[in-house]
Amino acid sequence: MKKIKIADSTLCRNDNSFSFKEKIEIARQLEKLSVDVIELPEIKNSKTDTLLIRTISSFVKNSTLCVAAGSTAESINEAANALNNAQNKKIRIELPVSPVGMEYFSHKKAPKMLEWIEKTVSYAKEKVQDVEFSMLDASRAEPEFLMEAIKSAEKAGATSICFCDSAGQMLPDDFAGLVEKISNATSCQLSVSCCDNNGLACGDALLAVKKGASCVKTAVEGDIVELETFSTMIKNCGENFGISSDIKYTELNRIIKQVKRITDSVKNSKNSISVSESDKTVIKLDKNDEIQDVIAATKILGYDLSEEDSLKVYEEFQRVAEKKNVGAKELDAIVASAALQVPETYKIISYVINNGNIISSSAQITLEKDGETMQGICIGDGPIDAAFNAIEKITGSNFELDDFQVQSVTEGKEAMGSALVKLRYDGKIYSGNGISTDIIGAAVRAYINAVNKISYEEV
Repeated sequence: MKKIKIADSTLCRNDNSFSFKEKIEIARQLEKLSVDVIELPEIKNSKTDTLLIRTISSFVKNSTLCVAAGSTAESINEAANALNNAQNKKIRIELPVSPVGMEYFSHKKAPKMLEWIEKTVSYAKEKVQDVEFSMLDASRAEPEFLMEAIKSAEKAGATSICFCDSAGQMLPDDFAGLVEKISNATSCQLSVSCCDNNGLACGDALLAVKKGASCVKTAVEGDIVELETFSTMIKNCGENFGISSDIKYTELNRIIKQVKRITDSVKNSKNSISVSESDKTVIKLDKNDEIQDVIAATKILGYDLSEEDSLKVYEEFQRVAEKKNVGAKELDAIVASAALQVPETYKIISYVINNGNIISSSAQITLEKDGETMQGICIGDGPIDAAFNAIEKITGSNFELDDFQVQSVTEGKEAMGSALVKLRYDGKIYSGNGISTDIIGAAVRAYINAVNKISYEEV
């Protein structure tokens, strides 16, 4: 009985519509199902994508985590660093091998592409022992070049080769015949990725397995072989075909339904945002709203949150929404308190504010940065304006004040004041929150909190 490996590419969806939390849950379910390989896309955001891979690595112990690594030394290094703690890890080098693909995407002729394949696979091999060379659009490649590309990858240390039928136009018999030639030409593990544009994917994959392929790439939903369909086919017909897999068939239906709930919720997210007759955006959220509704609302408010911060904001939203409905002001405060909490680039040492009806308002602010004390003295149109001007003088940057809100959070003489500051910088909104019995102190802290977020992103 031939054991077939199943690699799942659900998390490689091109629209990148899953949230940080949803990606973790999908990976958790795929691990429970015992898929052999969980594929992840190329790292685009070094902070959030690396955090995602490391988080998944903490609980995925049986499946192999396979990360696409681009074709540059920098992207390969990022993939290897992200996989550092993974129990079973693999780097995936994806390069086009059809004449049109090489020319259009890589701007390389055949001889240069062979050199590039060998160079990138070899560099990836230095970082991780298990390296896959994924031949994009391979069904439209020149047969002679295809074999040369395989030899180059194998020479460079590739442990597996993936034959990708990106067009989905080959009939199963023709596809299997080409797979057989490749299987006979390499000692590497051979996997196939079959496009289902014309409904041929499962047939292509099944015949490819009979002709030498040992791994099939699937997805819960998408344009390649469906995980549930192919797994069920092995379960029902595997004995007749002489093939088996490690998929937990007793868990298959339940887990597929659970993952599809996530994919369906992304497709069918309900709209919790409306526009009133006065053209003002009205946000009304409650505890029944999903993460995609909350993040859509933050975008309306002007925030562009990372996936990591989106998860933090949603968790804080759930806590608040258990007690009350959440509008625009409440959501602003949630973002300010939960999103992008960063190390303090600037730390408040002291502030002195002078204000009165017969003098101009002035502020003397002292901050610390990298152990160095910095001071700014400015006047302004009121104590808050003076304080903000002094901070800008210290930082050497001018920030556009998008919004400033103050409210009391406790009662009595010693009432605590909460200040919310929203700064617009380089087209993005950064919010800061400060709390103090001194309302001016709360404003200063909120402003510094927002400035620290800007400084952190600029590093």
